Amino acid sequence: MRFTLHLLLLAFLAALAYAGAAQKAIVVSYPSDTPDSVLEQAKAAIKEAGGVITHEYSLIKAFAANAPAKVIQSVQAWGVDHNIIVEEDQVVNANSA
Repeated sequence: MRFTLHLLLLAFLAALAYAGAAQKAIVVSYPSDTPDSVLEQAKAAIKEAGGVITHEYSLIKAFAANAPAKVIQSVQAWGVDHNIIVEEDQVVNANSA
């Protein structure tokens, strides 16, 4: 019984920790002359932080991801020299109605 209680407490604490690291949906894009290694570094950092790459674009150098806020700040800082654009992934409508 005592083991089960400890296991439940551990599971609860893990759930709290996961909830604290909220993920944000983003789109990360770079100019066309950016080396592929820069994109791969950003994607690897997001995956290591527990994020998920949700889409990789082929016509432009960009990808969509769900990532923790901490790693988003790091990716933005690394991409300053490459004119990175990080924006919230959201639905865009042509109609305002």
